[in-house]
Amino acid sequence: MDLKESLSYALDKTIKLGADKAEGLINESAKKELNIEAGKMSLFRTTFQNSLSIEAIKDTKQGSISINKVDKDSIDKSIDILISNVNSSEPDEANDISEKQDSEIFNKGLLKPDLNLMYDKLDEFNSYVKDKHKKIILEAAILDHTSNISHIMNTNGVDFQINRGIYNFSPMFTAKDGEKTSSFNYTYFSSLELNEKIKDKSYLSELLDQSEEQVNTFPIKEKFVGSVIVTPHCLPDFLSFIENSISDGALISRTSIYKDKIGSKVASKKLTLSSSPLDKNIASGYFVTSDGYKAQNIDIIKDGILQTHLLSLYGSNKTGGKRISNIGGANIVSKGSKSFENMIKNIDKGILLCRFSGGYPSDAGDFSGVAKNSYYIENGQIKHPLIETMVSGNISDMLLNIADISNENINFGDRILPWISFNGITIS
Repeated sequence: MDLKESLSYALDKTIKLGADKAEGLINESAKKELNIEAGKMSLFRTTFQNSLSIEAIKDTKQGSISINKVDKDSIDKSIDILISNVNSSEPDEANDISEKQDSEIFNKGLLKPDLNLMYDKLDEFNSYVKDKHKKIILEAAILDHTSNISHIMNTNGVDFQINRGIYNFSPMFTAKDGEKTSSFNYTYFSSLELNEKIKDKSYLSELLDQSEEQVNTFPIKEKFVGSVIVTPHCLPDFLSFIENSISDGALISRTSIYKDKIGSKVASKKLTLSSSPLDKNIASGYFVTSDGYKAQNIDIIKDGILQTHLLSLYGSNKTGGKRISNIGGANIVSKGSKSFENMIKNIDKGILLCRFSGGYPSDAGDFSGVAKNSYYIENGQIKHPLIETMVSGNISDMLLNIADISNENINFGDRILPWISFNGITIS
């Protein structure tokens, strides 16, 4: 059986064994990967993977299974287990599957990579690091091309196919100068094409410069409340709090501070945050949501006003709220009016927060963690790299105290983000 036939067989089998409704996803992927380890081109490999996941509902009871073998015998055994799981689960009226929509085939990128180009680009980057960044130890770097052919179907007649191929790059590096070493750092990007030098993507050459500077770090002299410029690399650590707070879990449990805030001001009017999985500039977005609907681009916050929650079909049934054909991610923050350089000039005392290590914030948004690979700012100038320094505050307050948003941004492939300056952060 081909992929679609295997999924159709699994759904039919689920219904024959007593389920009222069923939905499923089957995926075939191939990854071609080139590696650098300790500064040397070290590995090329190709991996293949098949996966099948099925969800079934019977008498409002729900269960699911996932397997990585899609032959008939494996499917038969897994469906028996699935039905047993459904029968032993608790009933919940909110369980459901998406209604029928027009069938569609979605295509993005190339299913076959240019292997010669991959090698040339990675080798070029490796040579660049050796030639221009003598203190850098390139501990690992991975360039891969991953292709996926997926089918999403359900017993209401949903039938989607997604064909996608994408390049991904991720390096990890430190700097060493004699006995001194920097903290490790990393970045990543995803792209449909390899038409630029790797060093010019994701602010990578600048990060390498910073790591070389960070072999010499210094502490702050005293605890203070000041400004923090959060870099595009670090910003997701804070933006994720917004999406988690307006999604199913927090809204169903009613622990979200944004549960009654649609249409209300939750951030500075300078902030517009969207989730745009279909945007042409987002390489690794998505076409279909996890609950089986065609995805849509949405504004989450526009000019500081919360526009929506991110409720799935289950979440909307559970809470009575509106279902949204979007599961978050693929974030784009609209550019501001000031350059990153001028943002620094406006800060009397603060830090450039390049990487953050801390626990997940509380339901109210309180956070505390360590600033890594970061810099001390005083009188409008970057003074020196910081020894690991504590940073604490409240994310909901931060959003209301945005000083500036840069007119530059970084496209990582899965999100496009600027630098944002926040006031009122405790640094110690």
